[in-house]
Amino acid sequence: MHVVQCVSLVKDQHAREKPVPTHAVTMLILLSVFLSGLLIVRPSLRIVRGGKVLAFLALFILPIAALVLGAAIHLEDAKSTDFCLSCHPMEPYGKSLRIDDPAYLPAAHFQNNRIPRSAACYSCHTHYTMFGGAKSKLRGLKHLYVYYAGTVPAQLALYEPYHNRECLHCHAGARVFEETSPHKDMREQLGTNDLSCLTCHNQIHDVQHVDQMKLWEGP
Repeated sequence: MHVVQCVSLVKDQHAREKPVPTHAVTMLILLSVFLSGLLIVRPSLRIVRGGKVLAFLALFILPIAALVLGAAIHLEDAKSTDFCLSCHPMEPYGKSLRIDDPAYLPAAHFQNNRIPRSAACYSCHTHYTMFGGAKSKLRGLKHLYVYYAGTVPAQLALYEPYHNRECLHCHAGARVFEETSPHKDMREQLGTNDLSCLTCHNQIHDVQHVDQMKLWEGP
């Protein structure tokens, strides 16, 4: 029940965090261009106090607002699974989410809707700490730099070992997790990260063999 509630909360959070429509940014840009053009056509406006305020609005406030809103839209969109899988090196990882075998951890979570499919990558790979979201997006910017300006490594790997914190964010408190073996017997070690969840759940993204595996054909 706790996991279901967690998934519901994550979905509600994503619903509340819908980005500002892009047309709002377009309107800010057009308004800035219009006001700037007005000041060029009628230079006398720049002399009066109101004209100076108008110039400050057109040349500074509106462009900055458009930049901030545009960045917010793209950062929010960066949480989507489609965005993560839009880079060619990530395509097999997306394909591995459809491996028709419950032993594969990401596939089981994705196919059973234990995480929102529209934000599957972000839900599992963000850090559930105070500034975890910001750090995740900074890592995303690093990914973009490597993809477009650097050299993509032949073997992709996490920057740091996967932390149990990300698993326990949803599973901690769930009866099926807390009261069953072996989780019950090693609960303290899992909580302190002395024993990794991946010690037992070691079937993750098998990208090397994904093309030879049966894939789920669901949504």
